[in-house]
Amino acid sequence: MPAKPFHLGWFTNFTSDEWNGPFSNGGAPWDGKFYVEMAQSLERACFDYIMFEDKLAISESYGGTAEISLKHALGFSPKHDPVPLAAMISAATKHIGVVATMSTLSYPPFLLARLASTVDSIAGGRFGWNIVTSAENAAAQNFGMDALPPRELRYEMADEYMDVCYKLWNSWEPDAVVRDRATGTYADYKKVHTVNFEGKYFKCRGPLNTVRSPQGVPALVQAGGSPKGRDFAAKHANAIVAVAPGIEKMKEYRDDIRARAKAHGRNPDDIKVLFLIAPILAETEEEAFAKAKRKSSDPVFLEQCLALISAITDIDFKKYELDKPLPEKLRTNGEQGSLDMFQQWGSNKTLRQLVVEASGGIVGSVELIGTPEQVADKMADAMAQVGGDGFLITTPVQSTNRRTIIEVCDGLVPALQRKGLVRTEYTGKTLKENLVAF
Repeated sequence: MPAKPFHLGWFTNFTSDEWNGPFSNGGAPWDGKFYVEMAQSLERACFDYIMFEDKLAISESYGGTAEISLKHALGFSPKHDPVPLAAMISAATKHIGVVATMSTLSYPPFLLARLASTVDSIAGGRFGWNIVTSAENAAAQNFGMDALPPRELRYEMADEYMDVCYKLWNSWEPDAVVRDRATGTYADYKKVHTVNFEGKYFKCRGPLNTVRSPQGVPALVQAGGSPKGRDFAAKHANAIVAVAPGIEKMKEYRDDIRARAKAHGRNPDDIKVLFLIAPILAETEEEAFAKAKRKSSDPVFLEQCLALISAITDIDFKKYELDKPLPEKLRTNGEQGSLDMFQQWGSNKTLRQLVVEASGGIVGSVELIGTPEQVADKMADAMAQVGGDGFLITTPVQSTNRRTIIEVCDGLVPALQRKGLVRTEYTGKTLKENLVAF
């Protein structure tokens, strides 16, 4: 058992989620109320944050059309902007952090820095930005480009983008707002500074015209898979979304991130690596495995999973035979780290096996199927071997519903709390404070 508790987050999307299942949320959560209620349940269970992934296009990667994506209402379409939802959730909660994905492709640095600062103020210091560069040519085409820049160049541009944002967020000194009634002075102009940034890709005068937010720099989240991505995450992130197949790879990934963080002059303990998992819970172990088997053997589910991995990697997996290994090692200008994780090149596994392992009830970094007590023990064992820092809970394709949330918040989390593995109360006021509380 680890000597200290570990962190919990929840990874989701502002989508229809489970609209066509026996415990459906109705399929029309577009007013945000379903996700507000979800966040309130997660806050009751003392999660560090709820995180909303995002994409900027309707994918046509699978089969060359949007048919499957729209037919099943997969996680990439339809999808609403998570930033207004983050503000809505923060108004209805007191402690839980809210992380929204925004792409460096779609915002000028000034606009993103201003938006993030504004939402962090609305949230009282509980907002986080999940940094992405986007990985789909269709998204680039929505912003007037013919195709995405090469992946290595995107990270180079993103590093400079972050430099601009840091300067903008710090363009207001912490004590710039004085509210001096005697002199009639709201803000001391000597403590608000232009940035006059001029780099290779971006140019910005500054300062921000928003006051400094409670966190100054919002909490930063990133998912680094490739070596370049890992280095970017180690340099910038407060929390990292990680997927690694099995304990050995999980430990290897975390150790690598910590070494990279130290090389950047950061304290590795300030970066929390949260591994993506999708626990399958039931009252008995047999019921839990039967539940996982039903999901993984469903042909509709397999089609959904293939369409999703196609959207993530920008590769059409419809053209490959399900019951044969992939004929070659695949490359992409999209999310290469996700692709490498999925294809397991050299394993000689069939495409069907790869899909089942990636999404069919054995989602994420470690298999977690069983009763709440059994899954809690497996999570404890994993963290003890890996060294920390926690888990980011998600669900198999399009299956977030109130039943799933209750199973985790009222079944799994209490089991973890009884074992002293996760927090029972919040101690910090801001998201960053709660992330480094232990």
